[in-house]
Formats: sequence, structure tokens, C-alpha cells
Amino acid sequence: MKREEMMVAAIENGTVIDHIPSSKLFEVVSLLHLEAIRGSSIMVGYNLKSKKMGHKSIIKVSDKYFSDAELNQLSVVAPNVTLCIIRDYEVVEKKKVVLPEEIRGIVRCANPKCITNNEPMTTLFHVTDREKGIIRCHYCEKEQNLEHVKLV
Repeated sequence: MKREEMMVAAIENGTVIDHIPSSKLFEVVSLLHLEAIRGSSIMVGYNLKSKKMGHKSIIKVSDKYFSDAELNQLSVVAPNVTLCIIRDYEVVEKKKVVLPEEIRGIVRCANPKCITNNEPMTTLFHVTDREKGIIRCHYCEKEQNLEHVKLV
């Protein structure tokens, strides 16, 4: 590997979140509460050159593996990121983080009259158009684009 390509150091064990759109990097950092992780080194690469995306961002977290619930949240903010699980400096699992069919308790409904904004209850959305990022509230049926959602 050429020297200029090694911009972010390898980790022994942990998780690499790759192909993050640079415009979403800080939202991802906040969503995964990376500032609260203790005892792990965290490397963040912002606006790196990418053949596939033009520019991308990457996060490497040593000794941390994310839960399915955390990954579902990640899929709402930055769908199609690549997740690599690292053990002994080797990639043991690589997968795309994809939007689930249902999004529960992650996104706030944009309809101020929706019951989820007026009663203590968990939000629930159904993905109606994966390509365009359109979701529909289970309760009031208001559609929203993932580009404009507010997180709970």
C-alpha cells in the first residue's frame, strides 16, 4: 500500500464505519455517542478521497462493537455505510448497514398533531421508498424524507 493511502491507522480489534457521507459524519459521531466511549481509541477521518464517493468519512473505534439497535439508528442517518468488524488486525466481518423495513423509536414525526408528539409513546415508521428515503408514520401516516428527519 502506498504511503499516501495510509491516512488512518489500523486497529487491532474493534469496528470500522466506512463510506460515511462527509456531510453526515458529525451526526454519526453524535448518534453513536462516541464522545462518551471510555477506554477506546477513536479515529475519525473527515473528507477523505474516495474512488466510489468522491469524498467520504471514516470512523475507527478500537475495542467496541455496536449493537443492532445502534446500527439501525446509523442506517437512518447514513444508509449504505460499510461496517467492518476487526479482530487481530483482520476484517472478520464486512457488511452494509441498510435501512430496516420498520424504524422504531429513532425518528420524530414531523406532524405536530401526531399522537407520538402528544403522548408518551414510541414512534414507528415504515419505509415506503428505500431509494428516495421516504418513510411513513404508522400512526398518522405522514410521509417524511430521511434527509429532513429529526431524531428522537
